[in-house]
Amino acid sequence: MAAGQRVCASSEIGPGEVQRFEVDGHPVAVARDSDGTLHALDDICSHEEVSLSDGFVEGCALECIGHGSAFDLVSGRPNQLPATDPVSVYALTEQDGEVFVDTSTVLNA
Repeated sequence: MAAGQRVCASSEIGPGEVQRFEVDGHPVAVARDSDGTLHALDDICSHEEVSLSDGFVEGCALECIGHGSAFDLVSGRPNQLPATDPVSVYALTEQDGEVFVDTSTVLNA
């Protein structure tokens, strides 16, 4: 059995798409990068209280619609101002066509 909470079927998120889920009380953005890999990260921008899942996936980054900060999907680090603090990146597994997110495992802590 996969660790974490089931959030969706793998097929529900296509390349370049992002969706918001509540996982153990945390808002989490699940995004598929241009290579087809899924990533889970904190859904709230570290610059202001804006939902990252309302943003855009470009390559391996998620751009916030608030002020244009973009966060690396692997490291959580912003690669564009005005954000300077990273967002948490959570463990994500795909098993039997299902996506599971574990917010107790922060990959970039």
